[in-house]
Amino acid sequence: MATRTKPHIRVGIGGWTYAPWRGVFYPDDLTQKRELEYASRQLTTIEINGTFYGLQKPESYMKWHDETPDDFAFALKAPRYATNRRVLAEAGDSIERFFGSGLEHLKQKLGPINWQFATTKQFDAEDFEAFLALLPKKLDGLTLRHAVEVRHESFRTETFVTLARKYDVAIVLAGDSDYPQIANITAPFVYARIMGTSDAQAQGYSKKALDAWAERARQLAAGTVPDDLQPVEAKAAAKGGRDVYLYVISGFKERNPAAAKAIIERL
Repeated sequence: MATRTKPHIRVGIGGWTYAPWRGVFYPDDLTQKRELEYASRQLTTIEINGTFYGLQKPESYMKWHDETPDDFAFALKAPRYATNRRVLAEAGDSIERFFGSGLEHLKQKLGPINWQFATTKQFDAEDFEAFLALLPKKLDGLTLRHAVEVRHESFRTETFVTLARKYDVAIVLAGDSDYPQIANITAPFVYARIMGTSDAQAQGYSKKALDAWAERARQLAAGTVPDDLQPVEAKAAAKGGRDVYLYVISGFKERNPAAAKAIIERL
């Protein structure tokens, strides 16, 4: 089989179960048990939120794998028990339990793991590096991709960016939000979460804004940081292409699938 080398831009939403999407995103006559099957054919990735609140069963991962197309990808939010703690270096047991819960059953559809931190969590270089060192590189032969979603201004420092790059961990790009933006490319992939959808737009964003995010995704896939984003340090020269995972999250959630589909169409 030929190996795909061209960067792949995937665009999606958070989760697939949300009552207001019925009749807006999902057809009225679609049964709820077929929502993932339908959503995965309209979008190219979905971020699973349930894993943040508790461990899922291996049978669930098997089912999600079987209901989605071959080239679909899931991102998983890592458990809050690993990230919502005073000492991150003590998260080893929580991390181990998470990776022992059956993630490997997603097989090639296992995308990045998003380690989301509380808005109150401040940067401590020594402790954060100890946490990054706990993240496994492989799982049952699958290469793991890790992203950290930090939401405190203290992380806007070159020390943090250097740490993320040292461990090949992506810094989640916060778009259209009040969270600090750290638009540095630190891993072989890019993980973006854009949060600015509004009920004032039929597709969540204006056409101009949708065009802009599609173009930013193209530039990020080429390995460059768009001029209208905010890295911490001076931009490094492009180092080749990388996959991009872009999720339309929060904002006016009812419009998120429409915004994601509109960006996919532009790409």
